Amino acid sequence: MKKRNVAILGSTGSIGTQALDIIRDNPDLLSAYVITGRNNADLLIKQAIEFEPEVVVVANETHYIKVKEALAHLPIKVWSGADAIADAATLEAVDIVLTAMVGYAGLLPTLAAADAGKTIALANKETLVVAGRLVMEKVHTGNASIIPVDSEHSAIFQCLVGEFNPIAKILLTASGGPFLHRPGDTFNSICPADALKHPNWQMGAKVTIDSASLMNKGFEMIEAHWLFGCPVDRIEVLVHPESIVHSMVEFADGSIKAQLGIPDMRLPISYALGLTRRIPNSYPRVDFFGKNLSFFPPDTKRFPNLELAYRAIRQGGNIPCILNAANEVAVEAFLKEDLSFTRMSSLLEYCMTKISYITTPCLEDLIDTDKETRELAYSFLNCLPS
Repeated sequence: MKKRNVAILGSTGSIGTQALDIIRDNPDLLSAYVITGRNNADLLIKQAIEFEPEVVVVANETHYIKVKEALAHLPIKVWSGADAIADAATLEAVDIVLTAMVGYAGLLPTLAAADAGKTIALANKETLVVAGRLVMEKVHTGNASIIPVDSEHSAIFQCLVGEFNPIAKILLTASGGPFLHRPGDTFNSICPADALKHPNWQMGAKVTIDSASLMNKGFEMIEAHWLFGCPVDRIEVLVHPESIVHSMVEFADGSIKAQLGIPDMRLPISYALGLTRRIPNSYPRVDFFGKNLSFFPPDTKRFPNLELAYRAIRQGGNIPCILNAANEVAVEAFLKEDLSFTRMSSLLEYCMTKISYITTPCLEDLIDTDKETRELAYSFLNCLPS
């Protein structure tokens, strides 16, 4: 396999650090050509010293001097600002762009990479939630390609490799999170420390909270709709607490393909970085003996965020963008203990009903919608009793 240059957008986060682990173990196959971070300047500097990328970008410009001075002795270009991330993603020498940034911030760099015809290893589900139609149009017109990194979408992608038959149904699995069996009448007392204890996966704080509320699964349903062109009514969520079956695809004859593996994000990351060529590793393997695999439907009464996601994509337009922006504010407030676990859903629904609906939004409309929604969400928080 030809050695490939990787731009890791969000190298200091959970996905980014695991991607660097894979690059470290496979220096003959992969090179960290670009790394970017936002606020964790110390880790970004440490990564740059070890991997010596061509370009380092720090999104938060207040850290620029610190990073620049720390790397002055190395032949590394240091850039700063959000626009510089998009510029780095389009560099001619970059073969793969791993979009591992969290939330809405990943949208513009992903669009830039698509416009430049890059292979995009997509780990930023919010990009397709906010602007799925625009992103997929850019991918097609820019002659780009997407290999999904989310474990569920990687599983679906793997089930479809070499398959010429249309999808009858996508079966999207969910672990159920840390509150799968917790009574709904105790949800008001959930604290951030409880929600951050995921039973199976090691992830960043934001996605872990989204998993606890099933918002993450709602976003993944929307992402699957855009990635695979599957109507939302044919995307079914199954709670699978063991997290061994990462998702399944059903075909017209009733046959079902599934992708199984240990719950380790390094597997879908390496599959994407290898451009579907499987890179050998020494990770643990699934032991099926004595293990039960269970599946059951999600409880949308206790976890209403999943139903809000279905409602958002069925309405379409800028509603999913509203949902994402409101959720980012809600998760931030919950982590700061300024909003209860159950009131997060109230905040999302409030914003979805108050922001003006746009049927076919352009990029500027979505940028405005995101800004307006965040302002409304913060006003909602300011009106809550202390």
